[in-house]
Amino acid sequence: MAIEDAPAELRTILAQIDAAANNRNLAGLLSFYAPEFRNTDGLNRQKLESALARLWQSYPILSYRTELRTWRRQNDQWLIETVTTINGSSSQERRIQSTIRSRQTLANGRVISQEILAERTQVSIGSNPPTLRVNLPEQVRVGEQFFFDAIVQEPLGDDLLLGAALEETVSSDRYLNPTEIEFTLLPSGGIFKVGRAPLRPEPRWLSAVLVRGSGTVIFTQRLRVVD
Repeated sequence: MAIEDAPAELRTILAQIDAAANNRNLAGLLSFYAPEFRNTDGLNRQKLESALARLWQSYPILSYRTELRTWRRQNDQWLIETVTTINGSSSQERRIQSTIRSRQTLANGRVISQEILAERTQVSIGSNPPTLRVNLPEQVRVGEQFFFDAIVQEPLGDDLLLGAALEETVSSDRYLNPTEIEFTLLPSGGIFKVGRAPLRPEPRWLSAVLVRGSGTVIFTQRLRVVD
């Protein structure tokens, strides 16, 4: 499907959602979410409001751009797939880049449900944070082994490199209560882990945090686990 062929109704709704987000109009943005809204991470409308308020407080400058990928009419609902790109920064040399692909159901111009299909976020802090190359699949089968590598691309010179790798269950609480991190000294230029998917089809967040003297980079990707 070509985006120019998308129904005007959908293009208008998505443009208005982006505009509300770009203008930091929280009430206006939430008006596009139904009171019964739920997503697969356990977020409801109230938790979404709290998560957005916290994000916008951390990043005074944020831009949103949503692309409509697929759409289908089912009775009085729209089933759509979108990709949203978020870029932003704060005054403390802190920058964020995030890409979220999701499947959503709309009725009467409002989002009533959302399933996150893929997600990748990187936060860079400081004047010269490490540049990462990450190897991690988006999807694995239950019980399958996978590799998670976060490799620093530039020479470290005399810098020490600290790091941590996290695997977390996807949960709405994680949006509001970040996990505490314990760092270790890395003898090589990155993090190299072998993981194994859970035995049930439950998504995971995989994160790598790397710290050098001039900056820090935090990378998080969603790992889908399927039967």
